[in-house]
Amino acid sequence: MATGLIALLDDVAAIAKLAAASLDDVAAQTAKTGAKAAGVVIDDAAVTPRYVVGLSPARELPIIAKIALGSLKNKLLYLLPAGIFFGYFAPWAITPLLMVGGVYLCYEGAEKLYEAVMPHDAHAHEAAVSGTSDPVALENQKVSGAIRTDFILSAEIMALTLANVAASNIYTQAAVLASVGILITLAVYGVVALIVKADDAGLALAGSSVGLLRAFGRGLVVGVPVFLSILAMIGTAAMLWVGGSILVHGMTELGYHGPEHVIEGIAGGVSTVSAYLSEVLHWTTTSAIQAVLAILIGGVTIVLVHASAPLIGRLRPQNR
Repeated sequence: MATGLIALLDDVAAIAKLAAASLDDVAAQTAKTGAKAAGVVIDDAAVTPRYVVGLSPARELPIIAKIALGSLKNKLLYLLPAGIFFGYFAPWAITPLLMVGGVYLCYEGAEKLYEAVMPHDAHAHEAAVSGTSDPVALENQKVSGAIRTDFILSAEIMALTLANVAASNIYTQAAVLASVGILITLAVYGVVALIVKADDAGLALAGSSVGLLRAFGRGLVVGVPVFLSILAMIGTAAMLWVGGSILVHGMTELGYHGPEHVIEGIAGGVSTVSAYLSEVLHWTTTSAIQAVLAILIGGVTIVLVHASAPLIGRLRPQNR
């Protein structure tokens, strides 16, 4: 009896050690893959604030909460099971699907660039596509647009994560994907919430009786709108760069190496200008060329979407 109890306790201890080792592995894999996805995470944080710029301050946090909830759904309900399914049963489909998302990012980035260069025409294009002027409907469209953009960026994050845990068992893959998805969502949208509400904090501090706090508050009030404008430009550039890079890497994965070889050749030549800045010059040149490619593809997509807008309008259900 005692021997059987000791054996049982040994088995329990062995299981506990195995579980602890599995948790350590998940934690280590989560940290590793999260770090590798940092570039896309920064892009995500730069892109999101533009969806609340110009809206009522009272609606900023609710909108961010809606987008964050949509982001969690994207990662946990759609991308996690889809990633594992495609990874096991149809790995060939992952690259084409990511490329479709890359085209969407090109469209979004080119549209924002179009809006900055030709605001009147861009607003006409947006009105033609959206087909509504109702504030609630427009807010819902902004949230939907943000969640769609997040879906593409999240797909890139989850694909990077899956690639780094491909050799692990399905349970570890699922745990790491879920952990990365939750942690990145909390980090991105927590930072976004702090950014968009910083000016409100500045207003509160500007009325302080303490001189240093009052000066800091005024600095926030003046500086945050400028920072948001800069962040919007970074977000547009990020969408173009990520969209272009997804398409270039996707073509390489599908066997079309020409674009990547051309870009690599140009970037390699530019990087020789300075030995100290070679890596920076190489990355900047590569990203710039990918962004130009994204602008061209996005511009074509804008034309196609605008041309199909009347048909979309006729197919859209009319409110009675």
